[in-house]
Amino acid sequence: MYTYSQLISRNMISTAILSVIFIVIAYFITSEQVLKQQKNQQELVKLYFSTSSADNIESLAKKLMQNQRFTFFKVVSDDKQVIFEASSKTNFLANLLTPKLVNQKIFPQGFSVSLQTNASNYAHFLLVVCVTMLVLSLVFVFIAGKFSINRYKNIISSINEQIKKELTHVLQNTEKSTDEDLFDLPELNAGISEIKNQINSHISDAGALEKEAFIEPLTQLENRSRFVQFFETKAESIDFGVLTITRCSELQTINQIHGYTEGDNYICKVADIMKAAATKFQSSKIFRLNSSDFATILPNTTLQDAENYAKELTIQFNKYQQSSDLDSVGYTGLVSFKNNNPLGELLALADTGISVAQTQQINSWYSQTDSSILESSSASYGNQNWRQEIENVIKYNRLTLLIQHIKPTSRNTKTYNEVLARFLNVNDEMLPTASFIAMAEKLDKIVEIDRMIIEKVITEIADKNLHDQQFGINISSRTIHDEQFLIWLERRLLRDPAISKNLVFEITEFGLQQNIKTSKRFIDMIHRAGARVTVERFGVGLTSFKFFRDLKPDYIKMDSTYTRDIDEDKNNQYFLRLMVDLAHRLSITVLAESVESQEEIFTLEKLFIDGCQGFHIGKPQPL
Repeated sequence: MYTYSQLISRNMISTAILSVIFIVIAYFITSEQVLKQQKNQQELVKLYFSTSSADNIESLAKKLMQNQRFTFFKVVSDDKQVIFEASSKTNFLANLLTPKLVNQKIFPQGFSVSLQTNASNYAHFLLVVCVTMLVLSLVFVFIAGKFSINRYKNIISSINEQIKKELTHVLQNTEKSTDEDLFDLPELNAGISEIKNQINSHISDAGALEKEAFIEPLTQLENRSRFVQFFETKAESIDFGVLTITRCSELQTINQIHGYTEGDNYICKVADIMKAAATKFQSSKIFRLNSSDFATILPNTTLQDAENYAKELTIQFNKYQQSSDLDSVGYTGLVSFKNNNPLGELLALADTGISVAQTQQINSWYSQTDSSILESSSASYGNQNWRQEIENVIKYNRLTLLIQHIKPTSRNTKTYNEVLARFLNVNDEMLPTASFIAMAEKLDKIVEIDRMIIEKVITEIADKNLHDQQFGINISSRTIHDEQFLIWLERRLLRDPAISKNLVFEITEFGLQQNIKTSKRFIDMIHRAGARVTVERFGVGLTSFKFFRDLKPDYIKMDSTYTRDIDEDKNNQYFLRLMVDLAHRLSITVLAESVESQEEIFTLEKLFIDGCQGFHIGKPQPL
């Protein structure tokens, strides 16, 4: 048994090792934070200087030195003349944390900036952490030593008593027992049983870890990796069967309009419907392949029987749609297989089946039986059906319009209502919006679709006398780079100037970056016609503000990755505040999309966001 002093020594050694490890980890984490701060400051300096004239460089440098913590800050012109230079003293620990000096060239002003962040705040924090850790370690050592010595005494005493009892029991029964009886002691059997239980527990834990790696957390279904593994192994023992792919067609729309929480609820509901329908098929397996696609394997099932499964899905999807605010729920493609069919080929056939199903009734299904379509990309049934549906939409103007309000955060800010287009098939049923737009892009019909939407919006404004409202219209990147479309749009806007001044055209940041020259021509034309421009999904490409200073958009709409859970994300708060400050310097209004809670609205208002849009603000309404 250890003495008290021995226990203290052992505890001190182990605690000292843990303390050193903890302090080293804290040092590296703090160093990373300092480096991250320097990168943020570097980006801040670049953005501030790139949006300022060359005459204000020295005054702006002084302001930055006052507002930001730098160990060293120097601005040098191209002819090596020092415009501004300043430095500050730091202590030893801060010097250890201070990152290397960085230099960056500022265009087009023609000067270089050298800066080195001041890590004094982080050094103070690290010092407090180290001292606290050492004090807690000493307290822990003495308390743990005291408790350990008492615990060891109790354990040893208990063991001694147990040994005495067992020896007495064995000696009393030695004359009566055989050697075989000695191994029949209850204590020995209990020990063996406990060892077996521990072994079984470890085996179970290993199986649980393996299962967890293949489980999708939201729906608790197995993921794509398990799907591929299952198909490549167990499918060999299946003579034939049916593979179905079910696509949740409205996920993207729900996330954008209703919020990500509703999107998760939607996915879980679809998963529950599929689980219930699949129970009628023995050994059926359901997998979640990606955010919107589910796969179902129906072993040893004919295509005719599998169609009953698809019909049941359609029935349940229709019921779910009627009880919720959805345009559709999901579409299913079916394909039969044998144990020698390549998985890639089956997935391609099932995907084609989905494309065909989406052009038919809402939430419908389609059995893809013709595998020859894979031999020629131009022979796809899915493409043919979509082309016919898109042409019918264009020819007969089969679309309806919804609007979603963007709420201003102050009385002085003017916002608008975003127009959301929904497309109808020959039966006046809603086509899946995301798939329709994607196929229109693929089949070179998107320019005609955008023209039709713009014409419809202008007509609705005139017919319903909505001249006191502002309306935002989405335009694809391919459309704004089409010369014929630009000519048509300018003439159309100039024809109705009273309506044109109420229109805002939304283009993605990525779309504008594809051809900056053409994008500038488009925005200049929009402004000449009296309309305005919004750059949506801003922040994905992190384009420089010089780019926007040249293009001069009226609004930027921050991408949802920056606004989601903004009340909890300090990094996004810092970034968003920086973007708002720089945008306001350029007289650009900043909007936030996918706002889902009052906490997010409150945080965005504190960051001086000009307007918010999302499910918490308001649902889409008919125009």
